[in-house]
Parts: sequence; structure tokens; C-alpha cells
Amino acid sequence: MFTYVDGIPSGQLLRAPADRNNGANTATRNADGKFAPGNPGRPRGARHRITRAVEELLEGEAEGITRKAVEMALEGDTTAMRLCLERIAPAKKDAPVSFDLPDMKTAEDATKAAQAVLKAVSEGELTPSEAASVMALVETYRRALETEELERRVAALESRT
Repeated sequence: MFTYVDGIPSGQLLRAPADRNNGANTATRNADGKFAPGNPGRPRGARHRITRAVEELLEGEAEGITRKAVEMALEGDTTAMRLCLERIAPAKKDAPVSFDLPDMKTAEDATKAAQAVLKAVSEGELTPSEAASVMALVETYRRALETEELERRVAALESRT
């Protein structure tokens, strides 16, 4: 396999030199150009160069592309129809749930709430995934109540001294 260096064929595969300035912190690279241990690489949220190139190509064209997709959908293109409908009315990822949950005034009440959630699942009022979401909320609320109670106790102990 031939590779080219400055337009000249070379008989070996090329690897970027470790000191190449490509925008990354080259001081934290190994001799072979790979990231050294502990180097996180590209910053979180950084866009891939191909993604950036596509975004630049489409910049200012969104309205025209959208109009064309709608026209194609109206002409009967099922793929365009599906694309348009997915954007107009996306599938719900979450839906409100309604069932009886006892009041939680103390951290101990979380046990009663957990029992109510399990009962709702067993009776078909909640799906297991909905129950998992509700239980996460119950647990968060329980921790908040517990923290509040601990703060009250610490304040009472501090006021005694």
C-alpha cells in the first residue's frame, strides 16, 4: 500500500509525528504520538471535524432542506413522511404516571412508598421501568428528608454545648 508524503509516493504507512501541532496538547503524548496515560484527549463536547464540516455545508440551508423534505412527504415519499412526523410529533420518552403514593414526612415513610410502588407494579398500574423511575424519586426525597433530619439533630446537639 502506498501513501503519499507531500505528493510523493512512499512505500510505508505514515504515522503522524509526536510533535505534530494538531491543536492537541502535544506535551502529553508518547513518543509514538499516542496520548499519554492520564490525558483525556479531546475536550468534552468537542465536535468531530466531519460533523463540523457537515454543519458548515448546511449552515443557512436548513429552511430550504426542511421545505424540500415536506414537499417530498406531500408527494408520497414514505421516508420523508416518517422523518417529518418524527420531528413534528416525536415519540414520548416519558409519560406521567398516576397511582396512590403515601405521604412521605419522614425518611422511614420511604418503606411505605416502596410498598405502594411494588403493589402498583403487581397490579399492572405501573410498568417496571416506570416503577424504577418513581423509586429513584422516592430515594432522592428520602435522602433529602434524612439530611434535613440530621441537620436538625446536629443543630440541637450544638445548641446544648
